Amino acid sequence: METKTYLGWVDFYMKLADKLVPYKDDRKILIEKIKTIYASINIRLPKLEANNNIIDIDPFTIFGLFNKGITDANRISILHGFAQEFSIDVPIPDAFDGIPVLNNMAATFYYFIGDRQEDDIENLWRVFISALEYADTHSESSKKAFILAYDAALKQKGVKWNLTMALYWIRPYEFINLDSRNRWYICNPENMPENYIKSIGALEKVPNGEEYLNIISKSHTALEKGNYRYQNFPELSYYAWIVSEQVNEEKRITILENTRPNAGEAIGDKDVHTIHYWVFTPGYGAEKWDEFYEQGIIGIARGYIGDLNLYASRTEMQKAMQKYFLENPDPTVEATSFKSASLETWQFIHDIKPGDVIFAKKGKKTIIGRGVVTSDYTYAPDLCSEYPNIRKVIWTHKGEWEHPGNAITKVLTDITPYTDYVKAISELFDDEAIEEIDIECPIYTTENFLSEVYMNKANYDILTNLLINKKNIILQGAPGVGKTYAAKRLAYSMMGVKDPNRVMMVQFHQSYSYEDFIMGFRPASTGFELRKGPFYNFCKKAEKDPENDYYFIIDEINRGNISKIFGELFMLIESDKRGATLQLLYSDEQFSVPKNIYIIGMMNTADRSLAMLDYALRRRFAFFELSPAFQTDGFLQYRQEKNNKKFDSLIAIIEKLNMSIENDESLGKGFRIGHSYFCTEKEIDDMWLNAVITYEIIPLLNEYWFDEPSKVSDWEYVMHEAIR
Repeated sequence: METKTYLGWVDFYMKLADKLVPYKDDRKILIEKIKTIYASINIRLPKLEANNNIIDIDPFTIFGLFNKGITDANRISILHGFAQEFSIDVPIPDAFDGIPVLNNMAATFYYFIGDRQEDDIENLWRVFISALEYADTHSESSKKAFILAYDAALKQKGVKWNLTMALYWIRPYEFINLDSRNRWYICNPENMPENYIKSIGALEKVPNGEEYLNIISKSHTALEKGNYRYQNFPELSYYAWIVSEQVNEEKRITILENTRPNAGEAIGDKDVHTIHYWVFTPGYGAEKWDEFYEQGIIGIARGYIGDLNLYASRTEMQKAMQKYFLENPDPTVEATSFKSASLETWQFIHDIKPGDVIFAKKGKKTIIGRGVVTSDYTYAPDLCSEYPNIRKVIWTHKGEWEHPGNAITKVLTDITPYTDYVKAISELFDDEAIEEIDIECPIYTTENFLSEVYMNKANYDILTNLLINKKNIILQGAPGVGKTYAAKRLAYSMMGVKDPNRVMMVQFHQSYSYEDFIMGFRPASTGFELRKGPFYNFCKKAEKDPENDYYFIIDEINRGNISKIFGELFMLIESDKRGATLQLLYSDEQFSVPKNIYIIGMMNTADRSLAMLDYALRRRFAFFELSPAFQTDGFLQYRQEKNNKKFDSLIAIIEKLNMSIENDESLGKGFRIGHSYFCTEKEIDDMWLNAVITYEIIPLLNEYWFDEPSKVSDWEYVMHEAIR
């Protein structure tokens, strides 16, 4: 059998499994070898026991050391260590796409001492040994031994679908992986025969040993008889991974489009970030869950300090809590809890955003629901006197699901950084209910725009009139003038409301095509399928809502071949052609660009790699230049608020630098340095000032004056002198 490049891991994993067999009865030496491996590669050994004193280990947990949420670099280092310590003479893999991985918070196959039974680890070894023997011989005796061992291990804490993952690791051609990704894939009639899907059932619970072997047999038969691009389990798992990653990305983009402004805006764009995921306990022991679910809210207590909007800082809030309990002693409240309570409360008010996902939990082991936040914080003592601090939530799920591992005991926790943990919880639910949720949108006025974007009222009026009349506009300017930041707020100000459902942003690049933007054929699990692009979908969305305006934002618009990207629709975006129809390239459909869509493009005038702009682009778009705004009222007020003399000195030097850049024959005003580099919500100190100079301004100057390094050095010296 030819080994495909993406299956380079298979031989190494199988060989390692063989090398572990002799240590079944000598696990102390095995543990020492693992410790030696981690010491040799200078990586800390993961927590494999509550007190880190490892007294026993199973072979599947050893595989789990490098099959979980770690970087590929660390994974390769660990495998190098195993190869050396166990004398493995096959190539070390360097690609791991499609290999099932464990959740980092449940990365052992056994519970820690005190929670596991005496024979739990021994049972896992029996599964391991019998699985290898059955894979190699397929004898009746090895089959019976495997089923007995498998069924015994399946009853243990910490063992579920992950047992099929582990068996797949050690003999991937013999044992099918039934993690959530593979189950989703093989139960889809586009990927496997319908009679096969019917025969294996819905796979709602982990199969016992006999059922698992029957699924394996039926899967082998289906792959052998079917005309698929995968002929074995490793290839099947790889394509399941490829397709599911595409689907997950599409869902992620849809959720972001429907619930949050697009990520990646300029420095200081404090309301733009991706969806955050939170684990939340609805009252002590989840006692408020039914009430919260029925009312469509989440709430926290702390009513004794009143409306939480009144506190300017977390420290101020913490002091209020301490003062209350000093005056009203409660022996159950420890002084140390104020720090945690103030953090949870501050996050509830300021960090949770509409569109964030809430997982409700009960205790450490049970998830009881999921919902989507739809409002800002409200103080509502009349609605819920015990928990007067609330946010509205649309609950999409209610029930009981086993929490992956043990949940922490905090009332509210942002779990967004722990991607594997988020994934493990999210996989308990389907994602369909999240997509049609309406989010309350705050009012956004011209005054809001002018207070956030450093532009005067006269220029704002010119800009909005251009967009209204032309329907297509390009914001151009030097690096850091806040083009992206201004574009989104321009849309909001013209809508009069911060509604991310009516704003969408994409970025053009040299490889971007009509097929990406409008529609085209794309690889699918069974060949090719016609997929609709973001502009097509956005136009259809706007068409259904003619009473409201929609804004499509294109970053780096001059980096793409715009005539090819828009294709036949390039004519239809003209203001006087809106509503006219044309037949699309890949379908018989008559398509039009609605009159209520406005297009805002952005381009960086300092990009040396760009050719002259397409004349057709210039004819269809109005151009508006954004300049560095150091002398605007808004930026001057910002400087006054920062009240930092070194910062003021640096800005004075940057303005002189911009004059030098503008007068440079090889550069010009389009290369000036914008104000956004110097906008921050953080306190400005020496470290921040040095970082801006060293890591943002100097690299830019090195690019500008790559053939005049002495000039860069001179300006670097002057800037650093300004902040001494």
